[in-house]
Amino acid sequence: MSLRSYLKAKLVPAALDAQITRIRKPIGSLGYDPWGYNNEVMKVGFSLTRHLYEKYFRVVCDGVDKVPAEGPVLLVANHSGQLPLDGVLIGYALASRQTDPRMPRAMIERFFPTVPYLGNLLNEMGAVLGDPTNCAKMLANSEAIIVFPEGIRGSGKLYRDRYQLKRFGNGFMHLAMQHKATIVPVGVVGCEESIPAIANIKPLAKALGVPYAPVALPVVFPAKVHLNFGDPMFFDDTEIPEELVTERVEQVKAAISQLIDKGLSERKRLF
Repeated sequence: MSLRSYLKAKLVPAALDAQITRIRKPIGSLGYDPWGYNNEVMKVGFSLTRHLYEKYFRVVCDGVDKVPAEGPVLLVANHSGQLPLDGVLIGYALASRQTDPRMPRAMIERFFPTVPYLGNLLNEMGAVLGDPTNCAKMLANSEAIIVFPEGIRGSGKLYRDRYQLKRFGNGFMHLAMQHKATIVPVGVVGCEESIPAIANIKPLAKALGVPYAPVALPVVFPAKVHLNFGDPMFFDDTEIPEELVTERVEQVKAAISQLIDKGLSERKRLF
């Protein structure tokens, strides 16, 4: 028995196995889709994530049913924490919902695929290099995609800057307009406290070839996480000047800011 089969037999209950199997994915005869996603690997990862979601971070989720059941969707969220835990938790929330679950893809920083073994594992679990071409092809394939327009500016922010949204790029809006994709804003509260960083050693990051080198304790704190999904947003594909595209981006950013405020007001304690 292979390690993958052993882990699946030990970790994946029959009900969870059936749930993931029924989520449609265009998987080829070898078990992979064009971007490396593998259903069997996802079943093991999903089972492990369930414990993080329910027991460790004790996620409170609101509005996930607002995500359309089909068609191209961009789940646009604030980036928080030094690791991509926010994307993992958002993905689990959508894939585990009772009605019309979807297995979203997450756009990740270029750094992660360069890490030995980690890149392949992330691909098998649905993550894809955050490249506009990849995103465009997946939207054309009617995928739901998690994007973080703050990019490195968001994931590498310091604790003192928590929940202060950084500049959003316009790329996701152009893609949404071109592919008539629904945008669902998502506010994430809690991941900022999971790995609080007090400084970023830029010379070290440059020497190591990594986006940032945070000064933080080598531990992930069990901060309670709130996920708030907002109302779907639609933008037509009319050709408009770039400043008007930026205005649309600011509308999405404002919606996310409101969802963050909602999560902060709902949170009674950090842990």
